[in-house]
Amino acid sequence: MLYYKTYEHSTSAEWVTFVHGAGGSSSIWFKQIKSFKKHYNVLLLDLRGHGKSQEIFRRYFTNEYNFENIAKDILEVLDHLKIKKSHFVGISLGTILMRTLCEIAPQRVSSLVMGGAVTRLNIRSKVLVGVGNATKRIIPYMWLYKLFAWIIMPRKRNQESRILFANQAKKLCQKEFIRWFKLTYKLNPLLKYFNENDTRLPTLYLMGNEDYMFLPQVMDLVTKHSNAYLRVIPDCGHVCNVEQPDVFNRMAMEFIDSNSFKTTLN
Repeated sequence: MLYYKTYEHSTSAEWVTFVHGAGGSSSIWFKQIKSFKKHYNVLLLDLRGHGKSQEIFRRYFTNEYNFENIAKDILEVLDHLKIKKSHFVGISLGTILMRTLCEIAPQRVSSLVMGGAVTRLNIRSKVLVGVGNATKRIIPYMWLYKLFAWIIMPRKRNQESRILFANQAKKLCQKEFIRWFKLTYKLNPLLKYFNENDTRLPTLYLMGNEDYMFLPQVMDLVTKHSNAYLRVIPDCGHVCNVEQPDVFNRMAMEFIDSNSFKTTLN
């Protein structure tokens, strides 16, 4: 089972599960925990091969690396904790796992907050993925990771996000990076399917106005999907939960509250 940590609320019955992106860990949510745990039960987890799940993965996870199996890792934690339903907050590649959860277990999802969402690859990102796949066994993975981080988050104000993700990525090994990068082979058909099939679940996309790689595709998507909403955060790049945490937290919690049953524990 994945490494996880919970913060349980004394009265709220609402759970919020945070899903980080590739190369990160649950520590990237350090600017969210204080605010969210005041209002909800909070579940943080490290995806397979990341953070404190690295050693666990080597011992226990033997099934194929694909988005469905990785999403099922998350469901296993929910089952273990007897969490029947949760709101989900994700960033970057974590949003794809959340969308996968909607396919395999929609009844477990109360709402979705998609930060820096990856909904479709543009020409530039397709070229990056192609270069990465061609060189991933030759070039040290940290070179590739830093290059991708700089291209996705090029501005000076993105520096904190770049450093944070680079420091987290250093904890991966080359073999683990390759396992995750292989998932990009399956991205195009998967994202195409997600674009064409509306979950109808309450979904908020929180995007930085400078997230030029992914914002245009999200703007197009929300016009086609019911119950999908977009909020654009000014002066902000891809990792909006780090660069504009106060705005991110406020918008995310307002959306979660609007899709909660306001159930309290006795």
